Amino acid sequence: MKFINELREGERVGEIYLCKQKQSAVTKNGKPYESLILQDKTGTIDAKIWDPNSQGIDDFGVLDHISIVGDVNSFAGALQISVKRARRAKEGEYQVSDYLPVSENNVDEMAERLMDHICSVENPYLRELLEILFIEDEGFLQAFKGHSAAKTVHHGFVGGLLEHTISVADLCDHYARTYPILNRDLLITAALCHDIGKTRELAPFPLNDYTDDGQLLGHIVIGTEMIHDIIRGIPDFPALLESELKHCILSHHGELEYGSPKKPALAEAVALNLADNTDARMETLTELFGSKGAKKDWLGYNRLFESNLRKTEDV
Repeated sequence: MKFINELREGERVGEIYLCKQKQSAVTKNGKPYESLILQDKTGTIDAKIWDPNSQGIDDFGVLDHISIVGDVNSFAGALQISVKRARRAKEGEYQVSDYLPVSENNVDEMAERLMDHICSVENPYLRELLEILFIEDEGFLQAFKGHSAAKTVHHGFVGGLLEHTISVADLCDHYARTYPILNRDLLITAALCHDIGKTRELAPFPLNDYTDDGQLLGHIVIGTEMIHDIIRGIPDFPALLESELKHCILSHHGELEYGSPKKPALAEAVALNLADNTDARMETLTELFGSKGAKKDWLGYNRLFESNLRKTEDV
């Protein structure tokens, strides 16, 4: 199979890809065409069907696996496929696993590390909350293990939410051991719970797009509500501890303009924001450099980092 990250300008491709998006449009001259986003486990690519009524274009829909023949060209600095023929692929012609981006780390091993973090929490109320969420609710744990951490930007793959959560918890564990002012149990619990709302903000793969609640509420509010509901079932859970945990989740994006209803007002909230931002940005760089293969060229201005970026030479 020719994966998307292997495509090069000027070649003709004949492969099966997942149709992630499909939209009808009209050119400036009034000619109809269809705009597609095609996906496999290595990424996505824009595609256009300039003559959707031609004989070689059969009917297919969003989230269908489609067999296409087309030419790879470049438009506005990005690769694009001009599709000449397309049809819905038949069962047996493709393997579903080839079309879902998956973490390079073993999901079961990451789940064991999640359990290690839970077992390290000594506060009985926080420990019970984590056990209810991640151990007793098997359905939630399975959803959490298979979810992405984002639609795009970082950790947008199966297992991405678990991978990101473990990385943030690892950083927070380091902070707690380095800075005694931090309440480790609160910080680790907040790290494990900070993105649980993403299981409801984003639909499962292969869609991995925003749900209605994701559009209307967002994962920060959703996650805080989930914590509130669990705590209601834990007798005598300290009210102040509940507020402190909720505050860490509500403020973990750090700034109001980044979607946090509150700015960090606790040392643990500051630490969580730093850990979350560190892992998100380093993973973004990892994915950005990985998409360029072995090339060490300057990548051009990046809006997220507000800088031109280049990977350093190997030592």
